[in-house]
Amino acid sequence: MKYIVFILFTVMTNAAAQLMLKHGMMSLGPISFEGVNPVVKLLQIVFSPWVFLGLCTFVISMASHLYVLSKVELSFAYPFLSLAYVAVAVFAYFVFREDLNAWRIAGIGFICVGTILIAQGGSGHVEASPSQESIQTSELAR
Repeated sequence: MKYIVFILFTVMTNAAAQLMLKHGMMSLGPISFEGVNPVVKLLQIVFSPWVFLGLCTFVISMASHLYVLSKVELSFAYPFLSLAYVAVAVFAYFVFREDLNAWRIAGIGFICVGTILIAQGGSGHVEASPSQESIQTSELAR
């Protein structure tokens, strides 16, 4: 559980990236590839400020996730990413005035309960097997 801060950082940067991408696409308006070079249009989209910032935030989120994966079990860490759905739904309600109806709230509740159950169900720590330890020791001896 000592890596929970890094897991939650991964979740929040993932959700922030989604919100930035949405804001960027809203500022660009409806996208059409009609009558334009698709590569040029794609580059315009990617390098628009909010979209580019969102993509950079995804890179930060993935770097954090890789760090987490080096420390805890995948079956422990990965389910926490579902909390990004919760964060995105809540922030989209407040920022973009998107609908947050009873079905979505119920789904958010199930996601939260499921994540809590998974967090309680295991140690979460990755333990090196004896073969991995001997490989690492032999590599250090070289």
